[in-house]
Amino acid sequence: MHRMLDAGIAVAVKALEPQLIDFIQLLVRTPSLPNEEHAVQQQIAAQLRALGMAVDEVPTDFATLRTHAAFNDDGFAPTGRLNIVGRWRGSGAARGRGSLILNGHVDVVAPGKLTQWNDPPWSGLLRDGRIWGRGSCDMKAGLAAGIFALAALQRAGLQPAHDVLLQSVIGEESGGAGTLTTIVQGYRADAAIVLEPTSLQLCPVQSGALTFRLRVAGRAAHAALRSHGVSAIEKFALLLATLQQLEVARHAGFASALYSDPRHAAPISIGTVRAGEWHSTVAEELVAEGRMGVFPGETPAQARAAMQTAVSQAAAADDWLSAHPPQVEWFEGQFEAGATPLDHALLQALQAAHLAALGAPAAMRAVTYGSDLRLFTNHAHIPAVLYGPGDVTLAHAANESIAVDEVLRAVHVLALFVADWCGAARA
Repeated sequence: MHRMLDAGIAVAVKALEPQLIDFIQLLVRTPSLPNEEHAVQQQIAAQLRALGMAVDEVPTDFATLRTHAAFNDDGFAPTGRLNIVGRWRGSGAARGRGSLILNGHVDVVAPGKLTQWNDPPWSGLLRDGRIWGRGSCDMKAGLAAGIFALAALQRAGLQPAHDVLLQSVIGEESGGAGTLTTIVQGYRADAAIVLEPTSLQLCPVQSGALTFRLRVAGRAAHAALRSHGVSAIEKFALLLATLQQLEVARHAGFASALYSDPRHAAPISIGTVRAGEWHSTVAEELVAEGRMGVFPGETPAQARAAMQTAVSQAAAADDWLSAHPPQVEWFEGQFEAGATPLDHALLQALQAAHLAALGAPAAMRAVTYGSDLRLFTNHAHIPAVLYGPGDVTLAHAANESIAVDEVLRAVHVLALFVADWCGAARA
C-alpha cells in the first residue's frame, strides 16, 4: 500500500481511540445473553448507520434453517432474534481483489458466580489500559475493531472499490444460528474475517466440537446394602477412563505444526454430571454431558462413530453395562471442523497488512474450538480466517478483559487489509 495512505490510516485510527473506547464500553454495559441481544444489536445498527452504511435487520427463524445440514437447535428462541448486516457499497472501480465480510457475534455466556468478579460483570470499566466485563474479549471488542476499521478508512478519505459487509450475529456460542441465517439469506463475499479473539494471530483452521450426553443405568439399593445395588457412578467411572484413553489414542496419529499443543487438538471433556436421588441410596442413573473434539479433515460422523465404538467396547467388557448399555446422545452444538488453505490469497493479504501495521509477521495457528469459520468455509464456500484482539483464555472466565492497545492495533491492521483487499481509493 502507498505510504501516504498507510500514514493517513494510522492517524485516523489514533484519532478515533476515544470513540472506540466509549463504544466498547457501551457494548459491554449492555448485557446480551442468548435471547437478550436486541438492545446491543440496535446499538451496532446505529453505529453502522452513522457511518452511512445500508443496514439490514435479519431475523433468525429456525423454520427456515431446520433442514440445513449445519443447523443446530440451541434451545433458545426460534424466532425474534436479530442479526445486523451493514453494507458499505464499493465505488465499482476495478482496483482491489474483491468483496469482504467482517463477522462477529454479540451473544455472550453467563457471568457465573458474581463473587468471582472484582467488578460487576457488566461494568465496562476502563482500568490499567484494559476494558473489563463479560463480552469485552469474546468478542465485542473484536466486533468494534471491525466497525472502527471502516470508520478509520472513512476518516482518511478512502472508499473501497468492492462491497464490505459488517455482520453482527447472534447464537455463535450455541451453534451458529446467526451466521447460518446470513448464509441462507444469501449474503456473500469473496472472503470473510471472523473477528474472534486470537491475540492477533492468523487462525485459518479450527477443530470441531460435538456436544454429547451419556446416560448410564444402575440399580438402586439402600446404601447400607450397597452390594445389592449397582452404582451408576461407579460404572460411569469406567466409561470416563475409556474416554480419556480414547482422547490419547486419537491424538497419537495426529500431527500439525499449527497447533501449539497437538496432543490436545480435539479434546474430549465432561462438563456436567448428575447422578442419584438420595445420599443414602445407591445411584440408579447418571447423566453426563460433555464435548468431543473433531480433528481438521475429520467429519462429525467419524468422530461420533469413534466415541460410540469406544463406549460400546467398554460396555461389552463389563457384565452390568453389557446387559444395560449406556446411551450416547448428540444434542445442541455440533460444530464441524473448518479450514482455509494456508496458501490462500486472503491469508497472504492479511499477513501483509499485519506486517505493515505492526512491523512483524503474525503467527499462524489453528484453534481447538468451534467457531462460525466452518460455516463460511464448509457451507458458503467462502475462504475465512479467525483474526482479532484478545486472549481467548480470558473468554468465558471471571474478570474477562481486553487491552485497548491491542484493539487499536487490530483496527489498524484491519483498515490496511480492507484498503488492500477491497481496493480503497480517495473518495
